[in-house]
Amino acid sequence: MYTARIAKIVMVACLAAFCLLVVFGNLTDYQSNFLFVQHVMSMDTTYPGNKLMYRAVTEPAYWQAAYRLIIFGEATAGILFLAGAIRLLLVRRQPGAVFDRAKALTVMGALVAFLVWFFGFMVVAGEWFAMWQSATWNGQEAAFRFYMTALAVLIFVMLPDRDLKEPFPVAADPKPAGAPAKAAAPKSQTAPAKKKAPVKKKAPAKKAPAKKRTRAKTSAAKTSAAKTSTAKTNTSKTSTATTAAAKRRLAAANDKIGEGS
Repeated sequence: MYTARIAKIVMVACLAAFCLLVVFGNLTDYQSNFLFVQHVMSMDTTYPGNKLMYRAVTEPAYWQAAYRLIIFGEATAGILFLAGAIRLLLVRRQPGAVFDRAKALTVMGALVAFLVWFFGFMVVAGEWFAMWQSATWNGQEAAFRFYMTALAVLIFVMLPDRDLKEPFPVAADPKPAGAPAKAAAPKSQTAPAKKKAPVKKKAPAKKAPAKKRTRAKTSAAKTSAAKTSTAKTNTSKTSTATTAAAKRRLAAANDKIGEGS
């Protein structure tokens, strides 16, 4: 979906803007943000008498090195996010596989951002230097908001992208607009042809000869039955005549026998 791709590009660009603005603020207001690193590493605002004070770093050179490392990590994440957004923007019209491969820079940017804001601020500063005990120099909530935002954007960006069904929207072309009208014409012509098909109407006409044939067969059967009954009648008449002749012959024979005696 093209809209989802645009949303991913915009979100990655927003992460880049945040990281680069943080770097800009740290460079232009170097001393104010340097104090944060100094107090966190020296642990001078933690609970009094806590047994973690052996972890405190009081050398200014280490403060400077840590602060510059943080700025470098933030700048690296911002540049990777910006390059990732530009890369995705350039391939936004390409197939899904190409767009997915272009997400590598965004993944690298999210990794660096996670290392800076989670490992740097939550693990090292928050737990090792007990930043959570400080009421003044505690940046855990701000760090949590950003690295969770970066992870949420990364999850959304890494959702697989399917191929676009249509290319990037362009100005309407009259020829493609006329194509559906031409394609619709055969459908309207085919519809009447289907309606005119006299399949059901011809059915009675086809059945008419069958009735005639049935009647013819019935009449033929009746004729045959009549002939059979006539033949039976003739046969019975013949047998009756034969019986009468036999009786006459028998009577004549009896008469002759009577005369002879």
